[in-house]
Amino acid sequence: MDLYSLQKNYDKIKQGVAETAMACLRNPEDIKVLVVSKTHGADVVLQAMNAGIHLFAENYAQEFRDKYKDLLPHLDDLETKPEFHFIGHLQTNKVKYVVPHVTAIHTVDSSGLAAEIERQAARYGKHIDILLQINTSNQASKSGIEPEETNGLAQEVLKNIHLNLVGLMTIGTFSDDEKVIRTEFSMLRNCLNELNQSLGLNLSQLSMGMSHDYKIAIEEQATMLRIGSAILGSRS
Repeated sequence: MDLYSLQKNYDKIKQGVAETAMACLRNPEDIKVLVVSKTHGADVVLQAMNAGIHLFAENYAQEFRDKYKDLLPHLDDLETKPEFHFIGHLQTNKVKYVVPHVTAIHTVDSSGLAAEIERQAARYGKHIDILLQINTSNQASKSGIEPEETNGLAQEVLKNIHLNLVGLMTIGTFSDDEKVIRTEFSMLRNCLNELNQSLGLNLSQLSMGMSHDYKIAIEEQATMLRIGSAILGSRS
């Protein structure tokens, strides 16, 4: 994809975000667009950076580790340094590939995973924003804990001094049925409200919504959208 097309796609999404947010009386500035760069090479990510994109999300630990190594020689030349979030299923033995290069991990679904992220974060002397992944669709194929397990896992994560619990994440059902999608997104919002109330917290981040359903996610109070194909095109 050429630079012009990439910039055009990004601007179109940003405009869609702004219009949807304002229509439901929200501030567009409260909504982050994470550009999902999984399976795209470092050259595509660099092109996206040149188009003014600086917030990326990756899904595969080893692919991300290798890609970051390819990007590293170019990062000093950038006026604005990129920020990477990890949004894929993460095995404990691959946490070491991710922690050095990310500011946030969206897919924490066990106390064991949280403990390993804590260990690696302490090793690198950094703090990582954490979102708990909730399975709101009741689909066995999707990772994440059940909604009723949210409080228990949150309490475990809060014990770790290098982890900043900031919110919840879900993957909506890929469906044309808006009612199904909206039900799952509203469930995540309700989980966050209940978590804040029961534990006396003030967590604010809801990571939900992708290229096909981000407008519904905004209406259901999403603060982080994970947009890939609508900006970068089809993946390799």
